[in-house]
Amino acid sequence: MKRRDLLKGTLAAGAALTLPAKLAAQPAKGSLRDRKLFEIAARELSRVGEHIWKRDIVGIADYGLHSSLPRFHFVNLNFQFVESYHVAHGRGSDPEHDGWLNNYSNVEGSNATSKGAYVTWEWYQGRYGTSVRLGGLDPTNDAALRRYIVMHQAAYAEPSHVERWGRLGRSNGCFALGAEDFRKALLQLSGGRLIYADSLGLMEDGSLAQGPQFKTLQPERPSAMQRHNPGAF
Repeated sequence: MKRRDLLKGTLAAGAALTLPAKLAAQPAKGSLRDRKLFEIAARELSRVGEHIWKRDIVGIADYGLHSSLPRFHFVNLNFQFVESYHVAHGRGSDPEHDGWLNNYSNVEGSNATSKGAYVTWEWYQGRYGTSVRLGGLDPTNDAALRRYIVMHQAAYAEPSHVERWGRLGRSNGCFALGAEDFRKALLQLSGGRLIYADSLGLMEDGSLAQGPQFKTLQPERPSAMQRHNPGAF
């Protein structure tokens, strides 16, 4: 081997070691899973694009994966890479509290996760500190604003919760993240960007997860109690 080639190899190895651990752990650029995520991001931007005014990064929450896995994908379309983080689902979607999402609902008071496309709006100070308001763009999640479905940080969404319990805690239907991951979401996903929630079940190696079959609960008239307790603030 020539000295020049050896030097190139050494420099490349050194550069890899300097990458942030979170980024270095991501699948290689162009992996089967990532290509699918790029396709979904482009498809949803095309479908609801008139409501989205920042199109560089799309958030895709894959609720077909267990809550112990990083399943909130930040899909960077400008630079063609994906970063993945933990995100909680609603307690109404997982009554057994086994870490699997079993159903979606758009009903006030259901405390369930809603499927579909969202646009991120402004920051505000709420029960969990700085939070991001969301607007539902589909019939399956158009009650997001009045249900107070937002993106916020929570202790039960920290990776340490998974280490202790084998799963995340549950929200009241909101996109709840750990503190560090939420700070990244504030910078990368807020301000008019797209978040898409669905049960895709895309594993890191491109295979499909074998989770439970999910269903969408049919809308029903909320009770007086539900109308006055519409979910997470």
